[in-house]
Amino acid sequence: MSKDAYFKNKVCVITGAGSGIGRALAENLARRGAKLALSDIDVDGLAETTRRCAQLGAEVKSDRLNVVEREAVLLYADAVKAHFGTVHQVYNNAGIAHHGEVIRSEFKDFERVMDVDFWGVVNGTKAFLPMIIESGDGHIVNVSSLFGLIAIPGQSAYNAAKFAVRGFTESLRQEMLVARHPVKVTCVHPGGIKTAVARNATYAEGIDPKSAASMFDKKLAIHTADMAAQTITEGVRRGHGRVLIGWEAKLLDLFVRVTASGYQRIAANVERRFLP
Repeated sequence: MSKDAYFKNKVCVITGAGSGIGRALAENLARRGAKLALSDIDVDGLAETTRRCAQLGAEVKSDRLNVVEREAVLLYADAVKAHFGTVHQVYNNAGIAHHGEVIRSEFKDFERVMDVDFWGVVNGTKAFLPMIIESGDGHIVNVSSLFGLIAIPGQSAYNAAKFAVRGFTESLRQEMLVARHPVKVTCVHPGGIKTAVARNATYAEGIDPKSAASMFDKKLAIHTADMAAQTITEGVRRGHGRVLIGWEAKLLDLFVRVTASGYQRIAANVERRFLP
């Protein structure tokens, strides 16, 4: 089977498709012959992604969707099935970030990140899972983060959500294996990817958003979204339960495995060096 055959004519749902990894995934799958159901709250970005995928010859259904709104997600799943007749793959990719220490962050900051990054994944999974099982050849792909493998100071909200995505997804994978459902499950852990996530993040009081976003873009955003999408689709094609994107994600995953809880003191000492 060719690398593209696994995706050809498969109905693939992608949330957060208006930019970044979501857009790159859509274009990657379009080139592989997939049919696409794309969504985002950014209607302008979504329109551009849709235009690009249509130019690549893909059949595209495009809808504004807020993954936090559970009833809307459930209705959306029904609409996608009504349009295409089935659903094979779901990429729960939509996400946001918040930067700030626990003591300086508000309850609403944690709630907002958990609503999008965790509950958005749960909503998308629950809405589409019966259809994915029914397809007889399904795949659920949930995007966590490098910060779903390792925690660092100032990222408590994001860490909490992405660790939750990891736990949810790994449990789901085991459930599909136990029940012998024809569904594969993959948890994705991107490292430093060149997206707008830092520029669109919220920040606790006392943090300069421009400086923080600039630091991420210049020093931490190492890999392109296209590289991330290629890594994800190859991992999906091979049926991997976990996909790490970037050498730094692989290195830090190993670092945590080797040091166990010891990594936390090391991370804290590194953070102290950068404090004014």
